Parts: sequence; structure tokens; C-alpha cells
Amino acid sequence: MEMTRRQFLKISGAVAATLAVIELGFDEKGAQAKSKEFKIAELKPTPTICPYCAVGCGILVYSKGDDVVYTEGDPDHPINEGSLCSKGTTVRQVYTSEKRITKPLYRAPGADKWEEVDWDFALDKVAKNIKETRDRTFIHKENGLTVNRTDSIAYLGGAALDNEECHLLQKLFRAGLGLTFIEHQARI
Repeated sequence: MEMTRRQFLKISGAVAATLAVIELGFDEKGAQAKSKEFKIAELKPTPTICPYCAVGCGILVYSKGDDVVYTEGDPDHPINEGSLCSKGTTVRQVYTSEKRITKPLYRAPGADKWEEVDWDFALDKVAKNIKETRDRTFIHKENGLTVNRTDSIAYLGGAALDNEECHLLQKLFRAGLGLTFIEHQARI
């Protein structure tokens, strides 16, 4: 039987790797048994993206029912490869903090206190303010040219948005409302 140099190296490498694993005593069942004592061993990780900056690091969230038990960097994520900054490390506190705001707050003009309102009120108030501001400051023509824009409203996109969402929001704010000041957190 003739063997090329390449075939010889492939077979030699496979044999060496097999012997190394056997001789080093890798025991899959033993490794699994020891992992049962860890608090996250029984939990299923859910991959997500860090909401804080424009980098988009991957995070694994371990939850049980409605409780977030643990979070860690996703080692399979191509951006952060398992590492997280101090903000990303504490992302669990966004969900578990007792100070977390779960309903919209509204402070009326001249008031000194915030009050809880329902979502319908909050969304209607935002839409009303956008419409009033756009109608009041809309520029149809400038120097004889049709511009159809407003410079009184700005939009800032967030790092948790994907490309498709950014594209749709860009269309809405630029063509639909006439905004010129449109920015995204990834560029800042």
C-alpha cells in the first residue's frame, strides 16, 4: 500500500490526538456529573445582545420561570467572545432591580412630581407632541427650493436595533416626518 506524505501526516495526527485524549484521562461522564453542583447547570441559556452601547456584545441569560438567575458573556459570539465590560456584566440588574420602572411616568408642565400613567396615555402624548412640533416648525420651501423638512425634532437609534429596524425607522423619520437630524448610537 502506497501512502503519500499528506496521508501519513493526517493519520499520524489523528492517532496522536486519540492517544492524547485517552492518556489524559478525559471522562465525559465524570465532567457532566461534577457540573450538576453548579447553580446554572439545570438552566437553559438564552442568547441576547447587550443593550448598553453600539458594540453589540453577546450575552447568555440564564432564567428560571420569571427570574433571571445569572448572566454571562457568550463565548460563541464573534464580537466579544465571552468577555463583557462592567455595564454588560451588570445587565441582570436591569431586570431584577427593585427600582426598575415598569410603567411610564409623566410630569405635567409646572408640576414637581412624576406620576404613573398607562401606556395609552404615554403613547398618545408622544404622538401628539411630535405632530404639534412638526406642524409648527415644518419648512416647505427654502431659498425657492422644496425641502419639506423639520429641524426641531431629532431621532437617535439604539444598539439593540437590527439593520432592518434601522432601515424602516430611517424611512419613517426621514420621508414620513421630514427629520434631518437622524443618528444612530453605533456611529457615536
